[in-house]
Amino acid sequence: MSSDESFIGLLGQDLSDVRPLAVEPRVALVKHSMSEVALRQKRADAVRTEVEEYNRLSGEFIEPVDPHDVLAFKRPGIQNGVYRNLRLGKYAMDARLDLHNLTVEQARLAVHTFVQDCCQHDIRSALITHGKGEGRKPQPAMLKSCIAHWLPQLTEVQAFHSAQKQHGGVGATYVLIRKSDKQRLENAERLHKRR
Repeated sequence: MSSDESFIGLLGQDLSDVRPLAVEPRVALVKHSMSEVALRQKRADAVRTEVEEYNRLSGEFIEPVDPHDVLAFKRPGIQNGVYRNLRLGKYAMDARLDLHNLTVEQARLAVHTFVQDCCQHDIRSALITHGKGEGRKPQPAMLKSCIAHWLPQLTEVQAFHSAQKQHGGVGATYVLIRKSDKQRLENAERLHKRR
């Protein structure tokens, strides 16, 4: 008899009086059946929440901007040197959005999504090309006017300024986007290590 067979024999003797544990019956889960009205209301609320998030950029009254006007905005607390570098186009543009040939509604959705994506992917500086709007005599600079109106409404946007000539001039806008929470934490840790 091999050592493996003797071990199995001893194990069988030791486990001969083992019995399975008594299992209590499981509780049957009852599906709550929603009424058709409640289900429709729940779906409508979900769609409304999505639309409200999208409509964060108001389009009620947009002050018209001249095609040759320079767009400029800076939130309080942004250092003048940082704003000057943005204005002069010294930051690398990590992302670009071109709004040419888009309707105002398409542009609104594109700008909102673009800024959210930039913030999520730790992109600090971006370029939005909107055009001057010179070719539209009845409604001059429509998208440019919308950009000037929408960007200050987005809390992720720290500052913006019309671009330098090589990046599109007054037909494009540099955008400075706030740091993500992850990037803020990394900077704080890096600063703490220096001490």
